[in-house]
Amino acid sequence: MKFHKTLFLLALLCLSVTSCHNKKNTSNNEVNPVVAPPDFDVDSAYAYVKAQTDFGPRTLGSDAHAACRDYLLKQLASFCDTAYLQSFTAHTYDGHNWQADNIIASFSPQNPERVVLAAHWDARPFADHDPNPANRDKAIDGANDGASGVGVLLEVARQLQKNRPDVGVDIVLFDAEDYGPKEGVEAPSGEWWGLGSQYWAKNPHQSGYRARYGILLDMVGAPNACFYQEQFSMRDAQPVVANVWATAYEIGYGSYFINKPGGVITDDHYYVNKFSSVRMIDIIHYDAVSGTGFPPVWHTLDDNIQHIDKNTLGVVGRTLLQVIKKEK
Repeated sequence: MKFHKTLFLLALLCLSVTSCHNKKNTSNNEVNPVVAPPDFDVDSAYAYVKAQTDFGPRTLGSDAHAACRDYLLKQLASFCDTAYLQSFTAHTYDGHNWQADNIIASFSPQNPERVVLAAHWDARPFADHDPNPANRDKAIDGANDGASGVGVLLEVARQLQKNRPDVGVDIVLFDAEDYGPKEGVEAPSGEWWGLGSQYWAKNPHQSGYRARYGILLDMVGAPNACFYQEQFSMRDAQPVVANVWATAYEIGYGSYFINKPGGVITDDHYYVNKFSSVRMIDIIHYDAVSGTGFPPVWHTLDDNIQHIDKNTLGVVGRTLLQVIKKEK
């Protein structure tokens, strides 16, 4: 994903960041909930994140990428009514063509009333923001940037299998999100991020596919994460943002889901909104003081399992399940 530096939004966030976790504790509920949060096993979600990183960096064309793809497909097939691959060729900014696979799984695929949940499962092939220049050509584990959102969605799927939703739910794991231009490299003109979401948006897994809305997860596993309201999400799907943030508040997570504007981020949701009829938002950790707009481990070798917090995974997973529970 790419962060757009906008002075106006940065000024707003500099004012607002002090409100995030000023008196943070590690309990599951930061505020007394209005309603009880749904069941969500944080140990299970964490295990799903770790399983992905145990394969090694899931970069296009690697053995780790192929092995993780097969693992994710098998897991989703065990929970959902259908699960399959949407294969495509990812043409990257450096002139390479890669075999890539979006992973798609569905509950109640015949139900016309649908919600789509998404994350990207690939890892960045170069740690171009690592503080050590010697590491900047090395691939990253992508524990937070990719695997955290996927881990949450796997546990969400496991819970939905036990408590079937009233609406159809599609889980889409996008490939080739994070092969955007390397920092400092001049790339040819084009849309080089989010290649899997671009493909899915232009070629949905069902002809004429429609959904009430979509929710993308990205970087949802860091300790003390703050989820501000991303600005492309607000532009394209403000009612969805309002619903998700209000739901998080009612189950006790208002200190994670901050009711203030966030950054302007080109992520998979941007391409879904641009190229399809689905209105999708991005739940993504924004860090107003890191200098990049993202957590300090972003696109570094430190984006590994040691920096994943179970409580944060639980906050996001329970919020998603409560949002779906309210759909009739």
